[in-house]
Amino acid sequence: MADIHYETTDDVDVAELAAFYERCGHQTTSCMEKLARMIDRSFCFVTARSEDGRLVGIARGVSDGVRGHLAECKLDPALQGPGAVTRRDGRIEHDRAGIAREMATRVIRAIEEFGAEEVHVLAYGTEVDFCEELGFKKVGGMVALRLEVAAAVPVSAGT
Repeated sequence: MADIHYETTDDVDVAELAAFYERCGHQTTSCMEKLARMIDRSFCFVTARSEDGRLVGIARGVSDGVRGHLAECKLDPALQGPGAVTRRDGRIEHDRAGIAREMATRVIRAIEEFGAEEVHVLAYGTEVDFCEELGFKKVGGMVALRLEVAAAVPVSAGT
C-alpha cells in the first residue's frame, strides 16, 4: 500500500465502521445506535485510508483529561505485519508500512495535548511488543478483568 491518508476526525460513518469491523473479524455490537454512541463518546478517532479512499485502519482513544486509554487500534488483515499471530480481530503488530504505529501515535498525542498525564492500553499476545515499542510499560500487579453486563450480579436496592 503506497499511500495512506490519515485523518483525526469525529465524522466516522457508522455503516462503514461496521463493515470494517466485519472485514477484520472483530466482534462488536450489531446495534448501529451503540456504534454511533461509541464514536460520539470517543475522545479521538483516527482513520487510515488507502489511495482509493477505502478504510484500512482505525485507532480510537478515550480520555477524561487526567488519564487516557488507547481503546483500539485495528488494521485491515491484508496489511497486518508478519508478527501478527492471527489475521483476526484486527491485530496490527509490526505492519511494514507503520500504519498502526502512526494511528496509535496520533491518538496518544491528542490525549497528551488534552492534558492527560498517562495513557493506558490493554494488549494481547504479540500486541504487547507493539505497545512496548510505543513506550508503554507493563504495570506490575494489574490484572485485566471483564464483565459482561447481562451476566452481572444485580445491585441491591438498598445500596
